[in-house]
Amino acid sequence: MTPEERTVIFASSLGTIFEWYDFYLFGVMAAIIAANFFTALDPATRDIFTLLAFAAGFAVRPFGALVFGRLGDLVGRKYTFLVTILIMGLSTFAVAFLPNYASWGLAAPCILIGLRLLQGLALGGEYGGAATYVAEHAPHGKRGAYTSWIQTTATVGLMLALMVILGTRLYLGEKEFTEWGWRIPYGASGVLLVISVWIRLKLNESPAFRKMKSEGKTSKAPLTESFGQWRNLKIVILALIGLTAGQAVVWYTGQFYALFFLQSFLKVDGPTANILVALSLIIGTPFFLLFGSLSDRIGRKPIIMTGCLLAALTYFPLFNALTTYANPKLQAAIQKAPVTVVSDPKDCNLILNLTGTAKFTTACDLSRTFLANAGVNYDKMDGPSGTVATVKVGDKAVAGYDGKAANAKDEKVRFEKEVRDALNAAGYPAKADPIPTGSGNWWMIVGILTIMVIYVTMVYGPIAAMLVELFPTRIRYTSMSLPYHIGNGWFGGFLPAISFSIVAAQGNIYSGLWYPIVIAVMTFVVGALFVRETKDIDIYAQD
Repeated sequence: MTPEERTVIFASSLGTIFEWYDFYLFGVMAAIIAANFFTALDPATRDIFTLLAFAAGFAVRPFGALVFGRLGDLVGRKYTFLVTILIMGLSTFAVAFLPNYASWGLAAPCILIGLRLLQGLALGGEYGGAATYVAEHAPHGKRGAYTSWIQTTATVGLMLALMVILGTRLYLGEKEFTEWGWRIPYGASGVLLVISVWIRLKLNESPAFRKMKSEGKTSKAPLTESFGQWRNLKIVILALIGLTAGQAVVWYTGQFYALFFLQSFLKVDGPTANILVALSLIIGTPFFLLFGSLSDRIGRKPIIMTGCLLAALTYFPLFNALTTYANPKLQAAIQKAPVTVVSDPKDCNLILNLTGTAKFTTACDLSRTFLANAGVNYDKMDGPSGTVATVKVGDKAVAGYDGKAANAKDEKVRFEKEVRDALNAAGYPAKADPIPTGSGNWWMIVGILTIMVIYVTMVYGPIAAMLVELFPTRIRYTSMSLPYHIGNGWFGGFLPAISFSIVAAQGNIYSGLWYPIVIAVMTFVVGALFVRETKDIDIYAQD
């Protein structure tokens, strides 16, 4: 590796790390964001809205891919780098000074979502540029190894976000951090922005783009060539369904949903959950480089497909094991005294409340809503027609109540107290024991999380090189960016909200895993059958 190549990789990776750091602050502090900007909603709906606000940034990433991908193919990679980092950094820095719901009312969450949309647009142009830029500097036969450094940036950015948040949290204390200290990590992004812009100003244009431009072969209409011609469009579709969709759900399950699961369902406190995930990221990150380099020898496709298949086959046992080792008292309580909602099926409706305006009034819906808000695992059982819903905690039965009754407020207080008392009596813990001093087994938790991170490295390590190699230079930035960001922005970005909504509707805390499993299996089947291997392709010879 020449000094110039090292500089390219370092500069591209470092700038991208900062962008991912900015983007992930929101996801890591979802609970605090919810409390500050979605105060008016009930806890379950508040969580869903916060996750959707997080996902809003992902929703617009494909549009950012189109805008900045076209720009990158028309005028060059370096210029696009500077634009994306400025938009990303400034919109993140602004969050540090945004008043909350108590001060500005509905305007606060609206502005917050607007800033998230700007971040998503910028990030939509970031990844394709970084991957293309590094790959076009890499010698033939080493693109997997070189671009795998870019693949570490998302994980390192998340890890950096976790460390900054944890350090601020421990220094200020939980009360101060929740009230105002959460703004400090956002404010720190201003320093990172200055550093990132300075680094990117030192970069030169990629040799492949310079060569193409000097020969007059640049595309006049990158969007039309990429998506208006079936020869290229079919590759874009296969790249989405057979590569990036599965890669995305494995990535977000192994890092974000695992963190959310620890905190929301297993009742592990925020700082501890962050430390556990950060440790697994530290251990697992070198595997990005391992699988990227390995893909140069045995191919990209076998590694990515294996990662998708392993994830689909093992998520249920892995998340069950997380429960066993992170909160064994909860696991014991679920087995000893399972919670069941027994009701006339006619009274049980879909309790998904994405708009925050739905009003639940039947005893079945009110019972399930309370359990979902409390993060309690429960089953549903059909009862006799016309009977009022009953919540059974082991052998203890608590009668539900009619939300339309004249004494509904009093009945609500009675019902919730009786259910809490029944849960406490059955051994359901309000919080997980402190780790490592309590009953949890911290090293087993880190081991389980590390396995999921290794799945992430398998699907993500070789993906940049493979996407670059699928498309010709003149439309590479545009063509590869769209399937990547639809996969990661939509299939992956919406995963936390979709999975949590499935859990809220079904009651089983593991039911949300069906979403990533189904998508990973789809990618494995389509990728194995229809996506070609690319490791031996000469990217300079593509027409």
